[in-house]
Amino acid sequence: MKRLKVLFAFACALVSASAFAEATSMRFGLEAQYPPFESKAADGSLQGFDIDVGNAVCAAAHLKCSWVETSFDGLIPALQGRKFDAINSAMNATDKRRQAIDFTTVIYRVPTQLIAKSDSGLVATPESLKGKRVGVLQASIQEAYAKAHWEPAGVTVVSYQDQNQVYADLVAGRLDGTLVLAPAGQTGFLSKPDGKGYAFVGQAVRDDKILGSGIAFGIRKGDDGLRNQLNAAIAKVKADGTVKTLALKYFGNIDVSAK
Repeated sequence: MKRLKVLFAFACALVSASAFAEATSMRFGLEAQYPPFESKAADGSLQGFDIDVGNAVCAAAHLKCSWVETSFDGLIPALQGRKFDAINSAMNATDKRRQAIDFTTVIYRVPTQLIAKSDSGLVATPESLKGKRVGVLQASIQEAYAKAHWEPAGVTVVSYQDQNQVYADLVAGRLDGTLVLAPAGQTGFLSKPDGKGYAFVGQAVRDDKILGSGIAFGIRKGDDGLRNQLNAAIAKVKADGTVKTLALKYFGNIDVSAK
């Protein structure tokens, strides 16, 4: 019996040690349909702000990283199902998401704005949008915001599996507007030929409870060893100016500091 107790204690010690040991490899989960955060180049390679930030964090953490693609609304279930180790896909750390997963420290924060025809007279308020149709990305904070603040006032909120479908229906006249992260709307639509005649209308929307404190990596509940390892690397790439330099490259003069 004494020997069994010793063996059990030794096994527990090994499990405990492995839980706090630093990882040497990691798989990021993402949806590659949201430029300039993440998308695919002509040759099929991944590109975008989150890709570059992820690679910089991996280098700082001495991690060999790979990437796993899935739909945005499938990211949290896939993380919980251990299909990858962390979400890196422009995901804001919100109170609701924290019920299901943990997050690293916030890496950056960008505004959420409404896109509509520049001469529409619309602004991002329930009163202005009453009777209108607004497209949002399924499972996004923009969907949660629109359903909480606009839908009760008579706005029809239409959810899509990827943002490109939203833009297509906006151009086709099936939508009156779309609520997006500002850099995604600028790069993915307004800067393209289809975006001619459209613009950000009104002010950026605010609701820290729904929209979150900023964008971070999502990790499984209790994965403290990986979170600590990533947090240390995130602190390095923020302190040495890497995040700021990459933000200037992809977002221009948009302030991404997490206030």
